[in-house]
Amino acid sequence: MAFTVLNSRMVQARVAPGTTLFSQRGAMLAYTGEVRFTPSITGGQGGVRGMIGRRVTGEATPLMTVEGDGTVMFGHGGHHVQVIDLWGETLHVEADRVLAFDGTLRQGTVFLGSQGGVMGVVRGQMTGQGLFTTTLEGNGSAAVLAHGGVIELPVVPGRPVHVDPQAYVAHRGEIRTRLSTALGWRDMVGRGSGEAFQLELSGTGTVYVQASEEKL
Repeated sequence: MAFTVLNSRMVQARVAPGTTLFSQRGAMLAYTGEVRFTPSITGGQGGVRGMIGRRVTGEATPLMTVEGDGTVMFGHGGHHVQVIDLWGETLHVEADRVLAFDGTLRQGTVFLGSQGGVMGVVRGQMTGQGLFTTTLEGNGSAAVLAHGGVIELPVVPGRPVHVDPQAYVAHRGEIRTRLSTALGWRDMVGRGSGEAFQLELSGTGTVYVQASEEKL
């Protein structure tokens, strides 16, 4: 089920009998046809254990299940919307940035400490992204939120990409992440560039970067 981009801040999805769509609660702007919206406990396939972990830390984002026969328009807070199509890949994205996604995608939760040990936890605390990140895997589409639009940067072997942690939106593919630092004496006394911490992504895939350092 592909999303149709209506403008930079709104997308539309066709809901057909026998199909399921998940969206952030409160993201429905309008719809036509016979469409049902119900609260989702798991937030997709395989999401129970992850949702429990996220609720303990207060990082869960409530979702709703969208079913029926009709067309639904989604948007949230006037934020820009980026549609990402997955073909057997895994998308890593913060839960509060997920606007909507196909029910064909399997949702999971990854503890940042398991991807980078202590530095994974430090990354979550330093960037304000929390200790968990959401994964969407399989064949389908996801619509994610961002400030000021999104650019896609390819990540290729031997050429890591460095991103301001606050501008990072999501990534997909076989990518490793770590928080790198360029902290020096100028930063300690407040005369540095303000770019002391960077998110380094290496491997093969794509990273999505927003045109702002503002959190949602």
